[in-house]
Amino acid sequence: MQYLSGIDRARRALEGGQRLPAGNLTTAVATSWQRCREYGLNPGSKPRDVVIPFSEVRQRRESNPLLRRLALAEMHNLYAQIAGSNFLIAFADPEGVILDTVSDQHFADSPPGKSIIPGSAWSETDVGTNALGLCLMEKSPIAVYGREHYFTRFGQISCMAAPILNAQGDVVGLIDASCSSEVRQQHTHALVKMAAATVENGLIYQESAGHFIFAFHPRAEYLDTLSSGLIAVSRDGAVASVNRPGQLLLAGLPTVNGIHFEALFDGKFDIAIESLMRGGVIRIQDLAGSSVFMVCRQIGSRNHTDTGADGVMAGSVRSRQVAIVRQQHDIGFVCQDAHLNHAMAGLAKATQLNMPIHLQGETGTGKELMARHVHNLSGRKGEFVALNCGAVPEALFISEIFGHERGAFTDANRDGAPGLARLADGGSLFLDEVSDIPLASQTSLLRFLDCMEVRPVGGKPGRKVDIQIISATNRDLTEMVANKQFRADLLYRLNAYTVKLPPLRRRQDFAEIVKRLVEELAPEAAITDAAVERLRRSDWPGNVRQLRGALQRALVRRYMEFIDEDSFDDLSVTDHVAGEVCDGCRGHPLNEHRCLEIRMVYASSGGNISETARTVGLSRTTVYKHLF
Repeated sequence: MQYLSGIDRARRALEGGQRLPAGNLTTAVATSWQRCREYGLNPGSKPRDVVIPFSEVRQRRESNPLLRRLALAEMHNLYAQIAGSNFLIAFADPEGVILDTVSDQHFADSPPGKSIIPGSAWSETDVGTNALGLCLMEKSPIAVYGREHYFTRFGQISCMAAPILNAQGDVVGLIDASCSSEVRQQHTHALVKMAAATVENGLIYQESAGHFIFAFHPRAEYLDTLSSGLIAVSRDGAVASVNRPGQLLLAGLPTVNGIHFEALFDGKFDIAIESLMRGGVIRIQDLAGSSVFMVCRQIGSRNHTDTGADGVMAGSVRSRQVAIVRQQHDIGFVCQDAHLNHAMAGLAKATQLNMPIHLQGETGTGKELMARHVHNLSGRKGEFVALNCGAVPEALFISEIFGHERGAFTDANRDGAPGLARLADGGSLFLDEVSDIPLASQTSLLRFLDCMEVRPVGGKPGRKVDIQIISATNRDLTEMVANKQFRADLLYRLNAYTVKLPPLRRRQDFAEIVKRLVEELAPEAAITDAAVERLRRSDWPGNVRQLRGALQRALVRRYMEFIDEDSFDDLSVTDHVAGEVCDGCRGHPLNEHRCLEIRMVYASSGGNISETARTVGLSRTTVYKHLF
């Protein structure tokens, strides 16, 4: 007899049109399935593809900029905690329309990830049982795992959503974390609820900038946690808002806005304020007879009309910051590109054999970062010494590397100089832009590489040195050899092991590079997936160096809060996507033709997905799948 799990029995009944068995699903999911049946939804069919125009997405974002700013900050914190776990984090409005996403690239590239995009609607009536839609109906945190989704095609993802409520108890937004169903990290649901609670508390702080805010809890050690109650009170004692934990702690008491502090707590407001202003923790009873500890978290201001450039009250309390824990060993730079990883595979062995390492790549691709990584791989205890060969005058090049004796030449240091080769003894010597080494000096460098013996200018041969040689250039040395601009024997000596660094526009880990740079430039800032895709569509001739500058300008314009696709109006969209096809269409002639058409229209529209969708007669989701 075949054994069926609870979810197997439930799915068989659902897809067979039979009565749903009791006890195999949570009450919320079972009730949702029944509603979906009543809507006339077929679980085996394709759900409606509902994506609103991007102009409407922008309007929805602008309707509550404070909420969006707080939500994006928490999405960034949440992503930092689960980064590398194949997750997508989304912020949705009260109608279940996705406004922003932050995700791991692997999940973003998957079919489920490509359906969760800004503008996509996730109401239960359109896409069946899902965490966002169900969360809206229940007004409480919901998790929908794998095949608990009503539609069969969503059976490979798990979603955890939590509502963001305002002081009146209305849903003003949602935070959702989605992942592949096999991941099913139970603790993520708790993190999502914490993120939503932090946004709610942030709303109280920001919207009540001119009020006193008190934290209270029956246990003093919980006053600094998200389980503590928060109550915003005006200077005359009128209650402006109470957070959800506070309402639970004051259950049975009237916590409506405008009620006086003394209608909730036993004691005079003036006396309580005087005690709290001393900076300590007081003990007070509520009018239901429960004793709580209370502390002042914000002092009400007489003049609280000072606002920042983004319309948010100045001096407000920021959301908590969460330290980013990397899932892999941090080598100092992002390296999740398959081609680059393959090229780097033998670096450690090459350093063990003391082979010269040559790095080739365009300006700004991170050659010095890679050189320092090679130095670290070598395990050498000596210094990492770098020389930009193009910045040294031809007459001084040899003395710069090998040093010189006292009075060796005009204007020489009267005490002599040891030279960079001696300084790098036991470590690594990084020769950047070796293509600029004067031809006359290339012979001396070649001799040194053959014998590793330092001979100062004006002196006798000195001692041998033990150095890891690393060179780099942004030019084609083979072509220079053909043009007799570079010695062939020196090239063969330098390129014993070569690593070619791909330009930024070809990096498979582009999104991770962007997020790493944002983290370094402004740890408290967040960047949306839409912003990452906007950046991906530029050509970046200056590579990472140029990208860093673009992000810095965006952070300045956005007051270092968050970055979205509208932060890069000064960037031009390139058409390099127009000549390629997506992975799903490659190898299928008919599909390739359609894919190329979509990409060409997209490029000619200046990167406008909505206009592309209208032109080719497809949904925005379908267009998005072909582009990204």
